[in-house]
Amino acid sequence: MIETLLPKPAATGRPRGNDRMVLNGIICVLVSGWGGMPKTCGDGSAASPRPRRWQGFGIWKKILGRAVKSAHKSGRIDLQKISTDSSSVLSKKGAM
Repeated sequence: MIETLLPKPAATGRPRGNDRMVLNGIICVLVSGWGGMPKTCGDGSAASPRPRRWQGFGIWKKILGRAVKSAHKSGRIDLQKISTDSSSVLSKKGAM
């Protein structure tokens, strides 16, 4: 669903890590912190700089938009009954 939103790999230079593994690593870090990252999610070296780069490209906003549109289209969410309360979302120590 999101593969087309991700930047294309550079034609030259060192090949980048697998996008799926990096995305899984990012999710692991967000859920359990750096210490809880299993080996199946990679070593963490690619999961560190890539979220910031993707943020700069607006990719996270596009991913969220596509996920919401897909869930709404399939009837899994009703956009008339959705809200976000940031006071209920915990942030990790040292988070920005």
